[in-house]
Amino acid sequence: MRSMRLFVLLAFNALMLLETHGFTFTDEADRRALLEFKSHVSDDKRALLSSWNHSFPLCNWKGVRCGRKHKRVTGLELGGLQLGGVISPSIGNLSFLTTLNLSENSFGGTIPQEVGNLFRLKYLDMSKNFLGGGIPIDLYNCSRLFNLVLGSNNLGEGISSEIGSLTKLGHLDVYENNLRGKLPASLGNLTSLQRLLLPLNNLEGEIPSDVAKLTQVYSLSIYGNNFSGVFPPAFYNLSSLESLTLSFNQFSGRLRPDFGILLPNLVSCIMGRNYLTGAIPTTLSNISSLDRLEMFENLLTGSIPTFGKIPNLKTLNLRSNFLGNYSSSGYLDFLSSLTNCTQLKFLWIGQNRLGGDFPISITNLSTKLLSLGFQSNHFSGRIPHDIGNLVSLQTLLLHENMLIGPLPASLGKLLQLRELSLSSNRLSREIPAFIGNITPLETLDLANNNFEGNVPPSLGKCTNLLRLYIESNELNGTIPGEIMHIQGLIHLKMSDNSLNGSLPDDIGKLQNLVALSLGNNKLSGKLPQTLGKCLNLENLYLEGNSFDGVIPDIKGLVGVKEVDLANNNLSGNIPEYLAKFSKLKYLNLSFNNFEGNVPMEGIFQNTTIVSIYGNNELCGGIRGFQLKPCLPQAPPMKTKLSSRSKKVVIGVSAGISLLSLLVIASVSLIWFRKRKKNKQTNTPPPSSLEVFHEKISYGDLRNATNGFSSSNMVGLGSFGTVFKAIFPTEEKVVAVKVLNMQRRGAMKSFMAECESLKDIRHRNLVKLLTACASIDFQGNEFRALIYEFMPNGSLDKWLHPKEVEEIRRPSRTLTLLERLNIAIDVASVLDYLHVHSHEPIAHCDLKPSNVLLDDDLTAHVSDFGLARLLLKFDQGSFFNQLSSAGVRGTIGYAAPEYGIGGQPSIHGDVYSFGVLLLEMFTGKRPTNELFGGNFTLHKYTKSALPERVLEIADEWILHIGLRVGFPIAECLTLVFGVGLRCCEESPMNRLVTSEAVKELISIREKFFKTKRTPGR
Repeated sequence: MRSMRLFVLLAFNALMLLETHGFTFTDEADRRALLEFKSHVSDDKRALLSSWNHSFPLCNWKGVRCGRKHKRVTGLELGGLQLGGVISPSIGNLSFLTTLNLSENSFGGTIPQEVGNLFRLKYLDMSKNFLGGGIPIDLYNCSRLFNLVLGSNNLGEGISSEIGSLTKLGHLDVYENNLRGKLPASLGNLTSLQRLLLPLNNLEGEIPSDVAKLTQVYSLSIYGNNFSGVFPPAFYNLSSLESLTLSFNQFSGRLRPDFGILLPNLVSCIMGRNYLTGAIPTTLSNISSLDRLEMFENLLTGSIPTFGKIPNLKTLNLRSNFLGNYSSSGYLDFLSSLTNCTQLKFLWIGQNRLGGDFPISITNLSTKLLSLGFQSNHFSGRIPHDIGNLVSLQTLLLHENMLIGPLPASLGKLLQLRELSLSSNRLSREIPAFIGNITPLETLDLANNNFEGNVPPSLGKCTNLLRLYIESNELNGTIPGEIMHIQGLIHLKMSDNSLNGSLPDDIGKLQNLVALSLGNNKLSGKLPQTLGKCLNLENLYLEGNSFDGVIPDIKGLVGVKEVDLANNNLSGNIPEYLAKFSKLKYLNLSFNNFEGNVPMEGIFQNTTIVSIYGNNELCGGIRGFQLKPCLPQAPPMKTKLSSRSKKVVIGVSAGISLLSLLVIASVSLIWFRKRKKNKQTNTPPPSSLEVFHEKISYGDLRNATNGFSSSNMVGLGSFGTVFKAIFPTEEKVVAVKVLNMQRRGAMKSFMAECESLKDIRHRNLVKLLTACASIDFQGNEFRALIYEFMPNGSLDKWLHPKEVEEIRRPSRTLTLLERLNIAIDVASVLDYLHVHSHEPIAHCDLKPSNVLLDDDLTAHVSDFGLARLLLKFDQGSFFNQLSSAGVRGTIGYAAPEYGIGGQPSIHGDVYSFGVLLLEMFTGKRPTNELFGGNFTLHKYTKSALPERVLEIADEWILHIGLRVGFPIAECLTLVFGVGLRCCEESPMNRLVTSEAVKELISIREKFFKTKRTPGR
């Protein structure tokens, strides 16, 4: 008995001692688990857990929280410590844990399965780490979880159907985790869920209907996934929703008209970058709580509802849709209603079809407005005088409209502006000096207008300016030196004006400059040596000026990608160091006075990215440049000569040298006077005809085509015949278009094609290699154009193989995806010709036979025999003088306005493209016997949509290259819709090519999940 008492007493004393040092028998397992956790933290971060040792009571350790009663660990708060290493499985031994926060650290590895042992766990946050390996299945055993936050990791895999067991879950956040697969229907079991955040993953498929059971959800975000189908009907049942974000998915179809009635509590509604169609529900204006509405980049049509009943609206973003009908009639009423939205800060309605006079009502919008985007619409008239009322504006985007007149003086009151974009309008007069007072400006874009006069030196006061675009105007005078002191400038574009004088020496102060574009002005003098100090330069465009002298030392510009110095008076040798510029993808030194050896290394081994035409004194280089060989330097004379012989040699040499100098001087003087005269009379630079005609002879072409044999004939164009030519010595196959000089207009066609193609480049343009202007063996005039050869021939033979000789038929037909790719290729090159080339060009004869296909069926547009250069309204054009008969094009493809004497235009090309698109997917020519009178291919297609779309589709599309269950009817309906909108009767109602490209790419991404885009 005494021994028992002694044992109890000793045990009690031991317990007291342990309690004194913070120990209990029940917390020892927690202590071991935490020390094990610490041992898995990376060595360099372990010091952050220095309090985790036997000297401190467990419950005083950093980030550790204990329960009051049992002193067990109930909370582990280690968020934001930047701990590294991996998460130890011992974490699962903290059996009393209710809160585990390891967010904003750098843990790698996986989430331990042992976390599933924490059956008391309510709050789990492991967001912002580097965890992978999926969501462990055992985690779904934590049935008491209320908050599950795993966002911003790289978990991968999918969401298991077991998630339905977490019936108490109120907050699920797994954003940005590369999760894949479909959402499980069991998600509908989480009836307590209030926040569901799944953005920035790769989840796909339709939203399960069971989601309609989540009636407590007030925040739902699924943007940045691949979800598809119509707008989820289940969402209409979530009347508690306050925040709905589903942008950047593939939802399609129309929104229900009663949208605003079913979801009356919305504060934020963001559903941009999908494929939603139809009208914006007018009931949205009933949601009085709405703060933010964004429906950008969809296919919405019709009018914009009024929002005057939503006083707290701050953001309205409807850009990049098809709203409006190019007129103001009834389509701009919503703007007047927005004057009641006194909290409005962001209004973006750019890239739609809104039109009419620019609305004066915008001057009455909220003075809190920060950003106003009306770009890429069809607004005309003047910018309102009272635009200065919007005193808080930081962004004003009005580019790509039809605005006229000078800039209003009140624009100078917008002293908070950071971006002012007015390009591609018809604005005129001088660029006002008051713009220099808007010192926060970062982007000033006035390009492609009719501004005249000098560039105001006051722009130098805009010290925050990063981008200055004033190209394609009628500006003159010198480049203000003040601009060279804007040290942050990264883009300076002043090309296509009439600026004169020299390039300021201070250009070297712009050390952040990435793009310098001063081409096609009247600048002269030597290029400053300081140009070599612009070490960040990537694009240097100085073509079409009168710069002379040698290229300065720019060897430090190792990051440069594009250099164009063509059409100047530059001389000397081509610097050898250019060959070492590894990032250089385009170098044009044509039409200068360079001389001597052409480098043979680096980029000079590739004639497709280096152009040196029109430098007659160059020699050597690789064979592809077709230059004369350089004469070897004579070795020094070793024979001893008498004094008298030396005098004779010296005298003769001096005489020869003097004579040579006189000849060179005479030739140079004649050449210089001719060049100067050309410049003074505004004669265009030498055409490709003048440059190329010596490169290849009639005899060469005759031999290469086997005497222009019919067996080598590959096509018949409007003005001539196309042959396949083989040059065995160069191992090159080309296509030769021989003009029929007996045909009226052939010479004009030849000139038009040379001039159209010499200065433009695009991966979807057929490449003009050279031209031949010669005399044949009978003394007749001979003209030919030599192109790169397209082994798969024309699109025409692929669309109508039965009309082709059997030996030349394609071995198969085109799949739906291949046709879509070809359509995108053609649309993209039209967009380039119409908008992005040096001057807008109308092709005027687009049809399947003028679309050629290379080895991988990439499309290349050809035959520019009718092309027209579209200059500004008050300028004459060389091309407009080519023919007084006007453009006729090809019957069935030519726009209807051409038939009544209409002028060539980009709208005519859009019409032809629309017909081409319909032909590609119906398989029927516009001249098919089925059509006649008023019944056209356009009406044939329109009458079948959408119910009978499969009846009019080319039968080959329905059987080749499509997976089971492919929604072909939906896909074709959208494609035909693009074609129909391109060939509208009225030119102004047609899609612009940029919109056609965007829609076709969207269709491809939606149905084929591929993002291959054409490049320029």
